[in-house]
Amino acid sequence: MRLSLNKFRGQGTGDRGQGIRRGLLICALGSFLFLMGASKANKPAVLIKKLKNNHYQLIVNNKPYVIKGVCYNPVPIGQGHDYDWWADPYKPWLVDGKLMQEMGVNTIRVYKDGTDGESVKQAIGDLYKLYGIRTVMGHWLGFWHYPCPLYADVDFQDTIRQEVLNMVKTYKDEPGILMWVLGNENNYSFNGAVNSWSCPRIDEEQDPIKRVAMRAEIYYSFVNSLAKEIHAIDPNHPVVLGNGEAKYLEYAALVCPDIDAIGCIIYRGRNFANLFNGIRFTFDKPVIFTEFGADSYDAFKDKEDQNMQAFFLESQWREIYQNLANNKEGAGNCLGGLSFEWTDEWWKNKEYDPDSFIVHDTGSNWANPGFYMDNQAKDGKNMNEEWFGIVALSDTEIESGLNKRIPRKAYYIIRDFWKNPLLKSKKKGK
Repeated sequence: MRLSLNKFRGQGTGDRGQGIRRGLLICALGSFLFLMGASKANKPAVLIKKLKNNHYQLIVNNKPYVIKGVCYNPVPIGQGHDYDWWADPYKPWLVDGKLMQEMGVNTIRVYKDGTDGESVKQAIGDLYKLYGIRTVMGHWLGFWHYPCPLYADVDFQDTIRQEVLNMVKTYKDEPGILMWVLGNENNYSFNGAVNSWSCPRIDEEQDPIKRVAMRAEIYYSFVNSLAKEIHAIDPNHPVVLGNGEAKYLEYAALVCPDIDAIGCIIYRGRNFANLFNGIRFTFDKPVIFTEFGADSYDAFKDKEDQNMQAFFLESQWREIYQNLANNKEGAGNCLGGLSFEWTDEWWKNKEYDPDSFIVHDTGSNWANPGFYMDNQAKDGKNMNEEWFGIVALSDTEIESGLNKRIPRKAYYIIRDFWKNPLLKSKKKGK
């Protein structure tokens, strides 16, 4: 039934007419407020918004949010890669959370959950409630399965799918969850460089470029199917494609439309070159740096150099800020970043040798000319995996049952930059 105010026109000179009009206006206003409230209530807690200028912005509880974060894997000295720190009785996140809060960290990235869901919930909850730090939860998607991940195998996909969906169902209602990251450099397997995998259809193809394309299509299609299922279970948190560099994103653009953002692992040195504009051209999705950073060991001079690490990290963060939404200097498609990493990992250099877990190895693992201050090291190898921590660990001092945390210079440089991003860049002092 449609009501028309025309029926009452000319009758409004009396109290009755005024009352009717007043009643109708109140009803209309009430309906409007109800609809607005319903709309607000149904709005995702975390979303990515495309602005009128085609820039991207992360919105958390209706406010713009820049990811100012670190990768977090607090393995104590003496333990290896399989250590379940979520169940650590000393709760390292309580000590680290306080230090992070003082630095200005608002987000951590974890690579996987633990064996006990309740322990994981406690850590996520403590970090958020006590320190205001949100968690980006990740899943390897079976990339480190041996002998290799079998993304072309239906049974393998089903196993990983169940793991991912169980993870989402378990933690989706935790207030501290920010988003989900699927994968971590898994695309490096497409050309056989890392954890190569195949299937009869790929093996029959003689053209190596076509074989890469086939692997990319299989893998990215799988990620897209996971993203769709996650969205159905959890509409409140974005799903991020975890990618090594911007490599093979041209294939992802064809078969992975349901991801919300691209998570890039980037180690290019002082800056990121044309990455932001390149991604906008190749696959127009917002960008999150899920890993980037610099180590604190000068492989050429064979000694720790905190100035070097601080210089590179500040330069990297400056470029991230230049490419945030509404900054005319950049592409406007960056949502922030997660520096690798919070603390040193003493197990990295010889990860299957327990005797080495108590030794802070100085051997370099790989070469990267972008970090030009020590790229003249022997064999060109200048990336020291055990020295990427913004915070060092003491092997002689224990506090609260944990290796004492010792913030490096980068900790203070990044803290000051976050407080005032307009600060002029500081040159590296030797």
